[in-house]
Order: sequence, then C-alpha cells, then structure tokens
Amino acid sequence: MGYTLVLEQLLNGLQFGLMLFLIAAGLTLVFGIMDILNLAHGSLYMAGAYVAAEVMQRSGSFVAAVCVAALATAAIGAVLELVLVRRLAVRDHLAQVLGTYAVILIANDIVKMVWGPAPVMLSTPAALSGPVRLLPDLMYSSYRLMIIVVGLLVAAGLYLFVTRTRAGVLVRAGASNRLMATRMGVRVPLLFLGVFCLGAALAAIAGALLGPLTAVQTGMGEEILILVLVCIVIGGIGSIRGAFVGALLVGMVDTAGRAFLPALLREIFTPAVAGSVGPTLAALSVYILMAAVLVIRPAGLFPARG
Repeated sequence: MGYTLVLEQLLNGLQFGLMLFLIAAGLTLVFGIMDILNLAHGSLYMAGAYVAAEVMQRSGSFVAAVCVAALATAAIGAVLELVLVRRLAVRDHLAQVLGTYAVILIANDIVKMVWGPAPVMLSTPAALSGPVRLLPDLMYSSYRLMIIVVGLLVAAGLYLFVTRTRAGVLVRAGASNRLMATRMGVRVPLLFLGVFCLGAALAAIAGALLGPLTAVQTGMGEEILILVLVCIVIGGIGSIRGAFVGALLVGMVDTAGRAFLPALLREIFTPAVAGSVGPTLAALSVYILMAAVLVIRPAGLFPARG
C-alpha cells in the first residue's frame, strides 16, 4: 500500500468531512440556537443539489449554479421557517421530529413531480475536470481540491461570523437568553429566521458541490442526514467547533474504512470472507467511532457551553 494512496484517501476524507461540516453546521446552529430538531435539513441539501443541476443545465455556469442554489434554498428555508418551524418551536421535540419528517416525505414527492424519479446529472465544470500534481508522484482531482479550499474558506467565514461580528453576538445572545435579548431590543424572531436561512444556504452549497461526485436523486438528503447526525453527536450537540471536529473525524473514518478495511481483511481472511465482511465493517466504522466517543464523553467532544 503506497503512501500516495494513503495521502489521496486522507484528502478524500478531508473533502468529505468538510462537506459534512457545511450540512452539520446549519443543523447544529438551528438546534443549539433555536432548540429545534429539524429532520428536514437533509431535504434542503437535496434541494440545493437539484437547483444547482437545473441551473447548470440551463446556463452552463457552475459558479452560477452554486450561487443560485444557495439563494433559492435560503428562500425555501425562509418559507419553511415562517410557515412550519416557527410554530413547531413552541412544541416539544417529538412534535418537531414528526413535523419535519413530514417535510421530508413532501419534499421527495415534489422532486419526483418536477424532475422525475430518475437521477439528474450534475456535471463537473470543464476547468476542473482534470487532475493536478500535488507531489512528484501524486496526482489529485482538481475538483475535489477546489471543494477542500471552498470548505475551509466557508468554515473560517462561519467561525468569524459567529465569534467576531455583531450579528454573531446577537445570535449567541438570543441563544443564551431569548427573553433578555428581546427586552434589550433584539428582534429574536428575525434573528432566528436569518440563522435558519444561513443553515439552509450552507446545506445547499454542500449539495451543489457534492452533486458531481454523487447521484442527484430522490432521498439523497436522508442518506447523508444520518452521517450528519453522527457528526453532531460526536462533536457535541449545539457546538460549531464540535460539528467541525466531528465532521472531519467521520469523513476520515468513513473514507479510510471503505478504502483500506477490505484490503486489510484480505490479509487475514479468505477473499470471500473479506469481500462480504469488509464493506459491512466499513459502513459500521463511523457508528463504532460514535459509540466509543459517547462511552468516554457522553456529551460529545466539545459540548455547547461546556
């Protein structure tokens, strides 16, 4: 097993982890600040991918596709917050889970009506279709490298927004004491609407960027939502820093498990056994990681305000 293969899979894990963070950041912001369990967050990710695919097919511009997907999904998020989430905010978590799960079913049916049941093609931009040389004997996908750069920039921007801007201070104030913030003149409902739209836009960016690497299809939001929830649990519910660390860990472990575990098992067991057990253990690796973290730190690695 050459070191170039290891480096390539580490970069793949970093790229996947950063995209998981974009989705997890919005979900953990909504829960940590608004105290709302939004299972429909995966549907916003799916919406971003489908809108990006549609704009890409019509305009041929990938940059325009990502920007329009983020704006359109933020608008969808605003409607969802005003019509449903704001009413669910005063209910218990069970009602929130049931209400947002219903949005998943509705969103999947809308996608089938508009785009049909078959997967939709979202092409890689021509300028990023080839590899780049990172080391003398390491060629890496330029598109995946772009995703890593964009993911790092967005993560840094989100951190600066939450910790260094007045809007971020207001967001944290509304999260810590909504009543006091309201009495100090903060328009908390408008603030929460902005947070929800920001989370929707981040999920849409992830959907648009991952679209060329995965199938843009009905139900894609539920598939990635499970991994995102694992990231949040590992990192600590309501913590942006925890979501970042948890997403990177899940991305690395998931990618490394699928890439290396079957080959390692073939060194110990017969090819038939390794071929059947390897993929299963690779799929379970992130859940084993979550269980191990929760045994040591039940509240996650970086619990909010912990």
